[in-house]
Amino acid sequence: MIEAVKVSKRFDTIQAVDQVSVTVKEGNVFGLIGTNGAGKSSFIRMLCGIIRPDSGSITFDGQKVYENVETKRQLFYISDEQYYFSNSTPKELRQFYQVVYPGFDVGRFGQLLGQFELDANRKISTFSKGMKKQLSILCGICANTKYLFCDETFDGLDPVIRQAVKSIFAKEIAERNMTVIIASHNLRELEDICDHVGLMHKGGILLSKELFDMKLNIHKVQCVFGAEADVGRIFQGMEVLKTETRGSLYTITVRGTAEEVEKRMEKAAPVFSEVIPLSLEEIFVSETEVVGYDIKKLIY
Repeated sequence: MIEAVKVSKRFDTIQAVDQVSVTVKEGNVFGLIGTNGAGKSSFIRMLCGIIRPDSGSITFDGQKVYENVETKRQLFYISDEQYYFSNSTPKELRQFYQVVYPGFDVGRFGQLLGQFELDANRKISTFSKGMKKQLSILCGICANTKYLFCDETFDGLDPVIRQAVKSIFAKEIAERNMTVIIASHNLRELEDICDHVGLMHKGGILLSKELFDMKLNIHKVQCVFGAEADVGRIFQGMEVLKTETRGSLYTITVRGTAEEVEKRMEKAAPVFSEVIPLSLEEIFVSETEVVGYDIKKLIY
């Protein structure tokens, strides 16, 4: 388990990360959402022990990570902008990582290179951006670490490769309880893979919740009534987050279980009603508006 408690980092006059506290459970995929400049990369680098926090603490299973070689052997960091040794090849990169990570799976690395059609003896400098990103991901998978950190990992990958990478992540999590932390500015990329999602803005965490809990406790209802309806009365005692009307069609976002929402609608006896599952984007829009932010301005 990873625990970050009141972590802060300043670069000259810029407060990159401000009093961030986060807990990442084992075997989970934690998605860190935020605009460029929100502090995601700085926070990820501190989690990996690359830079030292100005204040606060970061521990992996109770052990500090900064300048701790043994703890760092348990994690692999895939940066947004990969660095490779000059004129190196995937084969030479594999040899380097075998030294850093004793558990590096050489056989699987060769197998995955073939599946992704990456030449082990070709100079990495001749690879496209997407190919370089694929190579980083394969190295991260084959390092067999307990924790994998990904900074904008899906950026630059085509849709087929993105789905292939997500499938590999899912397999690794199921088979060896790997924990994945993904920083991204794209909500849609993370919806089908994350267990827990945190939203960063201006160096701080606006929202951090289990995705299952968010989906379980917030619902959208589309309905038509025979006459003008009093939404407040129908959902009295429940938190109505948003109500929109388009002609006779009501779209109501309300906090509560599906059973409770359906019971209220049944009692109101509308002409038509349907409870619709919300996307991750819609959930975050609703949740951040409650705390006074417009996520559309923050993310897009």
